[in-house]
Amino acid sequence: MSNYRSPDLQERRNNAEAVKKAMLEKFRAASQDPAVAKHSANRVAVNEARAGRMAERAAAKLVREAELAAQAARAAELVAQAQREAEKAEALAAAEAAEKEAALEAEQKAVRDARYAARKAAKKVRRRGY
Repeated sequence: MSNYRSPDLQERRNNAEAVKKAMLEKFRAASQDPAVAKHSANRVAVNEARAGRMAERAAAKLVREAELAAQAARAAELVAQAQREAEKAEALAAAEAAEKEAALEAEQKAVRDARYAARKAAKKVRRRGY
């Protein structure tokens, strides 16, 4: 009957070293593969194209923002102009209303003065008799 023989330290060390060498060779072989190099170059090209598109979008966004700012400025100027015109029209209407009120007051004063003068004249006639 054979006994199970456990590997000693030297054997375990040699086995680990052999496994590491095999893994390293496998990695080197994979890195030397032309398909991997082609795939890597393809990935770099895709990333550069993506960066270019992102730059174009950023530039377009800046242009849109500038256009929106210009439109907002034009709209604000139109609102300010409309407000100035409304204030001017309001001032003109207030001036016309004040003028009409002054004319009405002058007319009412003239009517009042005429009544007063008529009362005075009637009083004179009553006192003098003619």
